[in-house]
Amino acid sequence: MNRQNDAIKEELTQAGQPTPLTPEQNALEQLRITPEKQLKPMDFLFRLFGKSCFPRGELVGITGKAKSGKTFLSTMLMSCSVVPDVLSFHREREEPLRVLWYDTEQSDESTQDIMKHRLMPMTGGDISQIDVFNVRSLSWKKRRKLLGTAVSSCSPDLVIVDGIRDLVNDINDGTLAQEVMEELMQLAAKHGCCITCILHQNKGSEDHNLRGWIGTELMNKAFEVYACEKILPDRIFAVEQTLTRKYDIERTLYFKVNDEGLPVLSQEAQTTGGSASQKQLPALNAEYIRRDEDGNWSFNIRKLFNDALQGDDEVTGSMLRERVMKLSGIAVPFKYNQLLTQALEEKVIEKHEKNRLTYYGAAPF
Repeated sequence: MNRQNDAIKEELTQAGQPTPLTPEQNALEQLRITPEKQLKPMDFLFRLFGKSCFPRGELVGITGKAKSGKTFLSTMLMSCSVVPDVLSFHREREEPLRVLWYDTEQSDESTQDIMKHRLMPMTGGDISQIDVFNVRSLSWKKRRKLLGTAVSSCSPDLVIVDGIRDLVNDINDGTLAQEVMEELMQLAAKHGCCITCILHQNKGSEDHNLRGWIGTELMNKAFEVYACEKILPDRIFAVEQTLTRKYDIERTLYFKVNDEGLPVLSQEAQTTGGSASQKQLPALNAEYIRRDEDGNWSFNIRKLFNDALQGDDEVTGSMLRERVMKLSGIAVPFKYNQLLTQALEEKVIEKHEKNRLTYYGAAPF
């Protein structure tokens, strides 16, 4: 009876007291987000056209067809980690950044050639901040394992993985793709670095989706994605931000390669397609096309952007771009920028900044 009374007393004593949390519940509570929770501000490595980009602790994608300028873009980023400004990129902090270039695609000779004839001239000869490894000769499992070792050993601020397709055996293995993306996200978060993943687009000329299941996973997990394109016959390269979770970069970076094999800023190519002088209509949505008596055509800007707004008072820049490209059938991101500029100039839409984001709405008549 005494034991029973003691148990009753203990139960009454603890009545109203919080129940101890299990280890799993404690772990879950650490992940709870509230309006009052103090979070570290995002730390960006660069600015492009004055907009912050390439954040620590996140994944960034660089994509494009073969020979479209993806490696040129990555060398700009690596060079900007050493010198403050490269083309339209500016380093956020005064001190140089450490870089890890993990090359899975090219030969040893090609990697070294880029170091000697592109990185060194662009950095004034100083590449001491850049650790370079070529792992093309290894198996995909070994490449994947050593990447974690390289990040842990080199403590980089910026990681360039060229390319992530070589970290898996099958680009259409969904389980493996998810595992690799989770590993990369954990590496970026644990070491406070930005991991930039280079991946080809599908081979079809009109298909600009990232290759395979691993491309789908990268699109789902990346903080932002940049698409590269080579414009012929001008031989001008275009870089366009096609996805972002924070800051819209609406301008397109155009560059060409000079006689020394180095990227230099360029004006927009004159043969980007869709100009009024073209007679042949590409695979666009005819609902938004106007033709004149001579057979020349142009976009119905007012109808296109009004339909894209869908009656919303305002939308973010990324949402507007997605809607316009889907409605019009535009497959090339930098063509959208031409239409956006035209819509603003013709006062079809107007833009304003709010909470450091760009929004668009219908312009008043």
